[in-house]
Amino acid sequence: MTSLFLSNLTSHQALMAELPALDGVLTAAGKALGERLRHGGKLMFCGNGGSAADSQHLAAELTGRFMKDRRPLAGLALSTDSSALTCIGNDYSFDDVFARQVVALGRPGDALLAISTSGNSANVLKAVQAARELGVFTVGLLGRDGGRLREVCDTAIVVPSQVTARIQEAHLLIGHTLCGMIEIELGVA
Repeated sequence: MTSLFLSNLTSHQALMAELPALDGVLTAAGKALGERLRHGGKLMFCGNGGSAADSQHLAAELTGRFMKDRRPLAGLALSTDSSALTCIGNDYSFDDVFARQVVALGRPGDALLAISTSGNSANVLKAVQAARELGVFTVGLLGRDGGRLREVCDTAIVVPSQVTARIQEAHLLIGHTLCGMIEIELGVA
């Protein structure tokens, strides 16, 4: 009988073997995000549950440091303001918690990294739609078949798995890669 760890490791390795196919779209996304930050834009992140945690983690890699010590970069996780989330969720709806923040904070020249393992999170979808209306560049970090978000994001990075845990593992690798690419694009790595 195979242990759960070995079973998970085997499925993780199988998924990682499929990720080289994402190199082109990932490279384009990293360059586009770096370009926006170079010109004074900010990178907003949104997602639910584990994707909210990834949003917070990746925003911290920008405002702190990642590969090398450098000036702080404008990274903002929209899931971290509990007062905004509960106010908007109560007064409007949970589907609006990210979109209203994007409208309040987003400007042309900014970017939004929308994280959803299903690609169908209603509040993430509304955030992307609000961002696009403002001229904010959108990147979807998605799973499964990309869901509805695949069609509305400027760039969609879709992890080809049906297993949420494996998608989230790949999302962290991709998120760290994007942070590194941003630093390279800015000439600080």
